Amino acid sequence: MSHRALAPFLLLSALLLSACGFQLRGTAALPFDTIYVPGATGGIALDLKRNIQSGTKTAVVDTPAKTDAVLEFTQEQREKIILSLAATGRVREYQLRYRVGFRVHDGKGRDWIPPGEIQLTRDISFNDSDVLAKETEEQLLYRDMQFDMVQQVMRRLAAAQPAKPVVQFAGGHGFTSANSMILTIKNRPPVLSSMAAVRASSAVS
Repeated sequence: MSHRALAPFLLLSALLLSACGFQLRGTAALPFDTIYVPGATGGIALDLKRNIQSGTKTAVVDTPAKTDAVLEFTQEQREKIILSLAATGRVREYQLRYRVGFRVHDGKGRDWIPPGEIQLTRDISFNDSDVLAKETEEQLLYRDMQFDMVQQVMRRLAAAQPAKPVVQFAGGHGFTSANSMILTIKNRPPVLSSMAAVRASSAVS
């Protein structure tokens, strides 16, 4: 069997390992002892909760009453846009986009990480004669982006600075000294692509 034929299966195996929390406990140090993740019943919130529990010494608590930090997600959005067309007018390539907005605060109006968002993208070729294989590849790429997003957020949690007091001005407006962030990462290779030995974008061609 060729490397290209094996690619989807290798990538799927790698992602299943990551989804099972294949990481030693206590390998990342977060600047807070406890954290609360509201709505962690699915999606990236649940993945982050599991990652923090298995990969750090920070305790995930079930209530914001007695926690050092609150990891709050403001959005989680998937998009699929047309990237290019063939001469016949049929779609030749799509771009998959995965956008997550989040904020980390102390529950008292002070931010550890100000509101911001991260966007990941992957390009995927399309062949209408092989729709099922392309749908499988698309789902694998979205899952890979979600895993990559978890690692991106974890790095920002590890680098979080102590909550800064809100500066108040006349009229009741205020802000912290940190600015919001928007980060776009385009076509980053799958995090575990070294295990799969191929790029996800060429998994089915």
